Amino acid sequence: MARGAGTRVRAPGMIASLAIRLPNWLGDTVMAEPAVRALRRAHPEARVLLAGPWATVLGGQGLADTLVTYPRVWAGRLAAADVVRRFAPDTAVLLPNSLESALAAWYWGARRRVGFAAGGRSIALTDAVPLPASPRHQIDEYLMLAERCEAHADDTRPVLAPPPTDAAERVEARALLDAAGARRGRPAVGVHLGAAYGPAKTWPAERVVDVCRLLDDAGARAVLLGTADEAPTALAIAGQAPAATLAGRDRPALLSALLAELDALVAGDTGVAHLAAALGTPVVTLFGPTDPARSAPRGRAISLTHAVPCAPCFYRVCPIEHPCLRDLPAARVRDTVLALLDGGMRPPDTGDGAAVTRSRRGRRA
Repeated sequence: MARGAGTRVRAPGMIASLAIRLPNWLGDTVMAEPAVRALRRAHPEARVLLAGPWATVLGGQGLADTLVTYPRVWAGRLAAADVVRRFAPDTAVLLPNSLESALAAWYWGARRRVGFAAGGRSIALTDAVPLPASPRHQIDEYLMLAERCEAHADDTRPVLAPPPTDAAERVEARALLDAAGARRGRPAVGVHLGAAYGPAKTWPAERVVDVCRLLDDAGARAVLLGTADEAPTALAIAGQAPAATLAGRDRPALLSALLAELDALVAGDTGVAHLAAALGTPVVTLFGPTDPARSAPRGRAISLTHAVPCAPCFYRVCPIEHPCLRDLPAARVRDTVLALLDGGMRPPDTGDGAAVTRSRRGRRA
């Protein structure tokens, strides 16, 4: 049958409407940015929808036409799934490895469903991509799924534009820092206290006290960050060392602006570390139970570890005395922060046996 003169013929592999199911965690969502960017560039005429609990983190970056906050509770997910279904994607790329995400893509009506062959869900996928024989960095695994859709990254570093300096949230962030006495002509170094994964990822409070004192001696001001649950710990630390605390006040809507106002950040293996690095803030990430080869922030970021035979264990709660982070010296963290503030990417060797991992960097065109 002849086609009408106005009918648009799609080339094989061409995507007209693309839904990308983002990961469930903040850090993983940031690590998905290179894959999302590659898909957007490879299919510039496609309508793109991003769905995930942290989808708004990637908003305002030119990566998508539609953002859908995909909540963790089932009642909310059903409503969100209906929104995606009305978007009518022809292709779905599923970054989580869950069976639920594959079934959701089927419900969305996506004829092509791309994801890793994991969790017994291959039958629900049209493109079941084998997991790599040896685990790769999370960013590179996400890029494997993008490549299945003819999308290739020219830079494997997540990059997010911070809110404009005159935006309301930036003005509020500066006001909070000023009120806490965090700026006053000195570099403001954020120290993030928590980790959603569990306490095994957190640096002991006594080490935080030490690094706050050392940073103060070096002419910098520590700014304690964290959730409301961590506010009592932050107050206790600020009572023992020169530090400002904004714990409990750095709400999600303000977080990007606050991180962009800092001169550097110290954090565990957390989503906040990944977000700060993507925004361009220098980051020192302290790794204990997890593996920097799998999840170190990329960009202007340095990851520190202390060599112990039990790491990485991936425990949420350490069953012994937490030597991987307890024995990571505050002086080494201080020296690494100062090296980044001076524009360097390699901290000095203090000879204390701690291992340093410099994050791998992609090629920028």
